[in-house]
Amino acid sequence: MSLIAELAQQYIDGQWREGTGSWDIVDLDPFSGEKLASFTVATAEEIDQAYRAAERAQPAWAATSPYQRRLVFERALRVVEEREAEILRVMTVELGGTLMKSGFELALVKDMIREAGALALRAEGRILPSPMPDKENRLYRLPVGVVGVISPFNAPVFLSLKAVAPALALGNAVVLKPHQDAPVAGGTLIAKIFEEAGLPAGLLNVVLTDIAEIGDAFIEHPVPKVIAFTGSDGVGRHVATVAASHLKRAVLELGGNSALVVLDDADVDYAVGAAVASRFVHQGQICMAANRILVDRAVFDEFSEKFTAKVASLVVGDPGDPATQLGPLINSAQAEAITAEVERAVAAGARPLLHGTTVGTLVRPSVLTDIPADDPILRREVFGPVALLIPFDGEDEAVRIANDTPFGLSGAVHTANVERGVRFAQRIDTGMIHVNDGTIADEPIVPFGGEKNSGVGRLGGDSSLDAFTTVKWISIQHGRSRFPF
Repeated sequence: MSLIAELAQQYIDGQWREGTGSWDIVDLDPFSGEKLASFTVATAEEIDQAYRAAERAQPAWAATSPYQRRLVFERALRVVEEREAEILRVMTVELGGTLMKSGFELALVKDMIREAGALALRAEGRILPSPMPDKENRLYRLPVGVVGVISPFNAPVFLSLKAVAPALALGNAVVLKPHQDAPVAGGTLIAKIFEEAGLPAGLLNVVLTDIAEIGDAFIEHPVPKVIAFTGSDGVGRHVATVAASHLKRAVLELGGNSALVVLDDADVDYAVGAAVASRFVHQGQICMAANRILVDRAVFDEFSEKFTAKVASLVVGDPGDPATQLGPLINSAQAEAITAEVERAVAAGARPLLHGTTVGTLVRPSVLTDIPADDPILRREVFGPVALLIPFDGEDEAVRIANDTPFGLSGAVHTANVERGVRFAQRIDTGMIHVNDGTIADEPIVPFGGEKNSGVGRLGGDSSLDAFTTVKWISIQHGRSRFPF
């Protein structure tokens, strides 16, 4: 039995078991269409069982020394290193990620586990002065209790762990619902890693299910105090609305429509390399991808010629082949949607410098320019291998175009003058932006998150402390207060 088939089960209160829903979800290899596994969905009752198990296990875990909690993460890192080949295989087969993309994601996973272990020791309290005589104010940073995590399909091991690992390290328990297109990579694989690392039962539960079965039960359940969601802005709005109606904290990492901007003094060849990587890593299925590539008209012809030639040379095919640079999209529906979007934009007046074809889930890259200013493709997230080249005249116009989107996740600017780049970056309404680099970047100690429709809150480093802990004020009167009655 393959590891994927072995792990296509619910993981609740330390037990591997089948779901009891009325239907199955089939886990498919997006490249070959081969059935990898199937699982019966979890019901709302099993969501309750998972949250109640987390609720029972959490107090003892919170009382455990953070040094002891850190040891679990050290063991989890060793598990990942020892089983690296198996994990890479799961990521490539279940997600359609190239070997390069899977290796890149796994490196981020290791860094995140290391950071979580260190984070366990950083939940520091404070003592504050008081205007009252003989009074002491103590602030204690405590775990919130139980955290619900909903993760996406595109980088599911890392993006699940990005919330799961710090939440656990800080003394919380977690219930994780991975995307149904990545149930193992984004869910039960992580449970297996922590099970082998000795995490006590009940602290991490994974439920494989779908809203068609459970509705909003995962969010509405009374036990979790925080819901961490990564996915589209449309679903994120719903998650935020439901969470707010139940007075829960929501941490949302949503979509993007990032701009990579090439100023007139940029190193064109270097900028081309950064732009190709920023747009086409994992077939463009990355929230930080450079949807729009803005190029000063002074260098636009040179840039567009070199960029299009480089994109045309990308190898599309089997993600298990080391030579492949672009694998399949996650499913046929996504491939069809991207193909239709390109055809619609071309029909509306966009000029294709490269017009990719689609065979099954393999979508060859397209490069479009001369896009009408009112075309919706310029303002939405395009989750596939489509690049939009947009000329501009001067920095002010570049800023206007870059900001003309409801999103604000990432970005990049290329220039020979670093301080010019920093000044430009400060004018862009985005949570993250990089000077002379790509738009795709994530580091474990740096706050990660977006502005506008790209999310609420931050994860990473001390931002994860704010996301998964609460502050409690305890005052002590060492003398005697005077009361009015």
